[in-house]
Amino acid sequence: MIGRLSGVIAEKTPPLVVIDVAGVGYEVDVPMSTFFNLGALGERTVLLTHLVVREDAHQLFGFLTASERAAFRQLIKISGIGPRMALGLLSGLSVAELAEAVSRQESGRLTKVPGIGKKTAERLLLELKGKLGPDLATPATVADDNQADILQALVALGYSEKDAATALKALPPQVSVSDGIKLALKKLS
Repeated sequence: MIGRLSGVIAEKTPPLVVIDVAGVGYEVDVPMSTFFNLGALGERTVLLTHLVVREDAHQLFGFLTASERAAFRQLIKISGIGPRMALGLLSGLSVAELAEAVSRQESGRLTKVPGIGKKTAERLLLELKGKLGPDLATPATVADDNQADILQALVALGYSEKDAATALKALPPQVSVSDGIKLALKKLS
């Protein structure tokens, strides 16, 4: 699976961006919150990604924050909510707003997003209850490439993104990848 892309922004056409990674252009669909926070063409960027493999296509979805990607992954687990609808939800509401709407059970906030009707909103509230915790209400940006690599390694070792992100917060800011993984594993055990 492709978990992260680090490269130069080659094209920007909402909601699609093309990231040039060592001469290979990856087409990545992003929510509008990520799109508007990306730099200009030619600037370097890092996107956390989620790869969706279907019979007829392989699609990459990209996010600037771990909380956006975690919310996206929770949304696509819900029956009837595909990647496009999840992207639409994250374009219409920030992760904090979505988490707040779920905790307060406010279906009206969800129905304001195009493509989300009353029944879908109620199903989302029911399915997401207790799954979008307070850790997703505040965006957790990956400070640098080392932290992104440490996070990815911890997730690959079987830890949840939530636990891995918590362990990352306890690490010194400029820790190397190998030292960071060791320290994080000590915190998690």
